[in-house]
Amino acid sequence: MNWTLEVIPVPVSDPDRAKTFYADRVGFTVDLDDEVAPGVRIIQLTPPGSRCSIALLQGMPPMPGTRDMDPGTLHGLQLCVTDIEAAREELAGRGVDVSPVRHVGEKGWEDGKGGTWNSFLTFEDPDGNGWVVQEAPSELSER
Repeated sequence: MNWTLEVIPVPVSDPDRAKTFYADRVGFTVDLDDEVAPGVRIIQLTPPGSRCSIALLQGMPPMPGTRDMDPGTLHGLQLCVTDIEAAREELAGRGVDVSPVRHVGEKGWEDGKGGTWNSFLTFEDPDGNGWVVQEAPSELSER
């Protein structure tokens, strides 16, 4: 049996503002924006080429046995691209406040590209949820 990671909830304070950020600035596709029950809205967006989506939830009660996350508390979500410099240029061109490309060097984080699997950039959504973008040597389907 496969266990596929398909949806990650992202805690936001303003779903419309977050939807605009992820769709218009980051370039995710809006898959769903629906009130699934009275007062419960789900906005699902998917990064280009990904099989995993994010969900922006409004009014959704926490499932039994889970905890609520406050907006801005989700960090470390990671996207992979095959050209980190092009990804940075695209995000910056769309108005995203994106970090320089960095890599792990002898003394910690250093500016510029590193070797294979060692080039990263970061950005945050309007609530402060943090994302990492890593350069991969090839598309996932080729690895």
